[in-house]
Amino acid sequence: MKGTFISFEGPDGAGKTSVINAIYHDMTSRLGYQKVLLTREPGGNRISEQIRDVLFDDQNTNMDARTEALLFAAARRQHIVEDIEPALKAGKVVLSDRYIDSSVAYQGGGRHLGTDDIWELNQFAIHGLLPQLTIYLDIDSELGIQRINQHRSDQVNRLDREKLRFHRDVRASYLVLAQRHKERIVVIDASQPLADVISDTQRAIQHHFKNLYN
Repeated sequence: MKGTFISFEGPDGAGKTSVINAIYHDMTSRLGYQKVLLTREPGGNRISEQIRDVLFDDQNTNMDARTEALLFAAARRQHIVEDIEPALKAGKVVLSDRYIDSSVAYQGGGRHLGTDDIWELNQFAIHGLLPQLTIYLDIDSELGIQRINQHRSDQVNRLDREKLRFHRDVRASYLVLAQRHKERIVVIDASQPLADVISDTQRAIQHHFKNLYN
């Protein structure tokens, strides 16, 4: 693969969308829109977006946790084949709003399916493709939920409405992943003002990919 693959992770309310949009604007201003792909999970293409609709439908409250995990993995596989791999082969910078670590944290930790089991399940989907860098925006669960309630009332989905214990388990799983994969995952304090979070993220990316900033 000739391109650069960066994923962005974080518990709900960490400000991930705002940060990734800022990074995308910065990247495209220097490299051009044709050199940068901004995408998301689940989603990115018609099939994956259809799976996303099923996963986040408020009426699907009786969805089994294993079904949920399998659907996320299925959407991820289609995302890779249809969007990520072609962009990387073309030498583009891929900025993905969530990737495999989300499944490990949310379904493995939050749903208590086991982080190792969900990691192994997704190996079939990703077929060895991991980001070169993962930006993890860390925030206290209570503050994250407070932000959701204050600023995202029109976008709250089925997973956002989970109880505090769920969000705490998700965050704890993310922090374990960050310790296990220090060479790939950089932890950013997302409780800071947004401008500082963006600056810290830009510095982390520049440190890992100096060639993008020549």
